[in-house]
Amino acid sequence: MTPTKAAQETLVRAQDRLGTGRLGSYALMGAAVGSIPIPLLPGALGTRLRGALLHDIARRHGLSLSKEARAILAEPLGPPMLRGRIGQVVGFAATRVLGRIGPLAALGPLRSGASTYVLGRLFHRYLAEIRDERTIRIDAEEARRIRDAIDKAIFHVVSTHVAPEHVEAGEIEDVRDEVTKLTDGLLAAAASLPTWLTRRLDAAFDASFGK
Repeated sequence: MTPTKAAQETLVRAQDRLGTGRLGSYALMGAAVGSIPIPLLPGALGTRLRGALLHDIARRHGLSLSKEARAILAEPLGPPMLRGRIGQVVGFAATRVLGRIGPLAALGPLRSGASTYVLGRLFHRYLAEIRDERTIRIDAEEARRIRDAIDKAIFHVVSTHVAPEHVEAGEIEDVRDEVTKLTDGLLAAAASLPTWLTRRLDAAFDASFGK
């Protein structure tokens, strides 16, 4: 086996290991960062975490990020006014106030974890299926295009249309009572929500690049 062939196979195996489990681990770390009750610290740690995630994904595709590109992509997801120090303080204060209202206490960690997952998922999708650049380094200009597509995908996630999933299912005997059918349906709908969102997120992201 030639060195080039061996390197290619190693890269393929590395890409295979970048699954939902690995992204899920980063998302959990993002949620943990979002729960830190100290102003500015979650923002700083979150930027470090997202930068590490981006580097991890790029490396597995045999690519590197310039310092400027990493900084652009690692910025917090959301409106531009919430990305600076003042915006981070305002966002932190708003989260803490809402956190006093029972279940809304999970808002900060949930947002941080979800945004980390979305960033990793779409960046990996771009490198695996969309990128046609021949350079091995992602520069600031390319990073801005990626970031713009991610922001647009988040904004249009609900309005983007995708074809419904086709699931083969034969007729089976259903012995459930009506209450059980109702609760089963509600729980199944809740379980399908992440897939419903990610499929639209992927489609909206691809549309930004004319795919």
